[in-house]
Amino acid sequence: MNEDKQYIPQPMDTSKTELSAELIELTEMLAKNAHDIWSALRLAEGWKYGETRNDSLKEHPCLVAYENLPESEKEFDRNMAMGTLKAIKMLGYRIDKGAGL
Repeated sequence: MNEDKQYIPQPMDTSKTELSAELIELTEMLAKNAHDIWSALRLAEGWKYGETRNDSLKEHPCLVAYENLPESEKEFDRNMAMGTLKAIKMLGYRIDKGAGL
């Protein structure tokens, strides 16, 4: 990678993409799952809960159940999940409950 070039993120503009009530409900489940995935990866890397983040000791205050996260952390996970759902819809895909694989 060329060090002279600055990375400029260009996410899809999904601001006009609407989600149904069912997909908004799905957002919370996906946010919880994303947190569980993140936590599992950190724990597998030897991280543990700590009152404050300490990279050298591998301690992190967010290594708790999703329900016990500060609202700001839940909102981060929700925004990621909602952004993903909106991108899926914007790209022309449908999400149907019960459709299976």
